[in-house]
Amino acid sequence: MSKLRKPDLVLLHGWGMNQAVWQQWLPLLQPDWQVHTLDLPGFGLSPGCPEPYSLAAICMLLQPQLPDRAVVCGWSLGGLVGIELARRYPQQVRALALLAASPCFMAQPDWPGMSAQVFTQFQQQLSKDMALTIQRFLAIQAMGSPSAKEDIKQLRHAILQLPAPSPAAVSGGLLLLQDSDLRTELARLPLPVYAAFGRLDTLVPIGAEQALQLLMPTAKTHCFAHASHASFISHPTESTAWLRSIRQQLPA
Repeated sequence: MSKLRKPDLVLLHGWGMNQAVWQQWLPLLQPDWQVHTLDLPGFGLSPGCPEPYSLAAICMLLQPQLPDRAVVCGWSLGGLVGIELARRYPQQVRALALLAASPCFMAQPDWPGMSAQVFTQFQQQLSKDMALTIQRFLAIQAMGSPSAKEDIKQLRHAILQLPAPSPAAVSGGLLLLQDSDLRTELARLPLPVYAAFGRLDTLVPIGAEQALQLLMPTAKTHCFAHASHASFISHPTESTAWLRSIRQQLPA
């Protein structure tokens, strides 16, 4: 690997968020990476919101922003988008890093995940008050973290720095979390896959780590022992070290 050119790292945020969630983490990443923070369509500064809000449409809008041979790191919903980008544009995705993400967020008989009841509650709340629903989602993301209050504060501060998301993107993104099952697509990816989980995560339960290992034995997984869903906020140094280890393993 050339010492003159740092590898490209693309960061994809989660549901209800925007690219500002990475601000506190960027100074730790930039010595090792050329970092690109993208807004999912309908969030942050992204100008468009496709209808219907599908993974295919999202990837078509993001593809022109992808550098060649980038490491794509998707957090939460961003992980689903990362899997689809890697499937559609393997020439642009060098490796995939899933951060508190799952190819299937909903619990299945053979896959740990969120219960249908929790998602139904979010959908009902979303129809009444979008802003309040996102705030409640923030609290769940930090639940269990030793620094939960500070984590929620940072996430809330980040969201408010950029324009409010499109209601169509918020509702569409929630449906993607509910309906997407990319386990088969993930297992077939012809590129390195890395995944990090928080042991205290209530959205992507730690049982998903073992399930992923069974699904894709070549994937390399990591567990943050004291982190919840937003490990890059609660444990930025440890999360940076995880990505640095991925950089060291990249094929030439």
